Amino acid sequence: SLAELGLPAELAGAVEARDGLVLVCGQTGSGKSTTAIALLDHLVRTRAAHVVTLEDPIERRLPSRLASVHQREIGTHTPDFATGLRAALREAPDVIFVGELRDPETIATALTAADTGHLVLGTLHCAGVVGAIDRIVDAFPEHQQRQARGQLAAVLRAVLTQQLVARRTGGRIAAVEYVPINAAVAHLIRKGEGHHIANHVQTGRDAGMVSFERSLARLVRSGAITAAVARTRALDLEVFEAALRAG
Repeated sequence: SLAELGLPAELAGAVEARDGLVLVCGQTGSGKSTTAIALLDHLVRTRAAHVVTLEDPIERRLPSRLASVHQREIGTHTPDFATGLRAALREAPDVIFVGELRDPETIATALTAADTGHLVLGTLHCAGVVGAIDRIVDAFPEHQQRQARGQLAAVLRAVLTQQLVARRTGGRIAAVEYVPINAAVAHLIRKGEGHHIANHVQTGRDAGMVSFERSLARLVRSGAITAAVARTRALDLEVFEAALRAG
């Protein structure tokens, strides 16, 4: 569960939307697939919905609690993500999980699905909300990028980015940046001014946003990681120190 992984409770809000696109981002080996499955686990326990997953490979069987769940494995049930996603749309799903948005066709189809009344949860290999926006938009030919940016601004609901940090007692735990997309952030995406989003993340606590520095500070205060380790991973050391003092 999200709690067992030590993730902020705010993340559950990412899968409470009825439609749109939710992105879980990080580098290879950052645990993003594990977090995405934890989000789906929360969803199937709390919402009556038809959920279709596309995974490579299936790492964990999701229980059919309130939701009806059909898990498909790439290479076994469908040849690739794009083909599986097109097939999933014919099964009247409420929620679709795409294990990796790795090619332009899959990205374009996922945006269309999110724009037509489905909640699409996908993982993306990138660092940060700005990188995620650029990765999505750059998947389109240059003459379509303005339209793609507008479509993304309309459907994007949240971006979660994570890194794994060494635990005080051994092992690793995820530090996250969580950006629910409000009207101000959507406007920046539409205008191509993603570089301003970081300011909203640092000041958007009341909007449910969690900066990477605040996440590190929480982990230090809970005793999960040491302050020394957190300082080596903070993107902005001054912001981290302020978050640590603020409590």
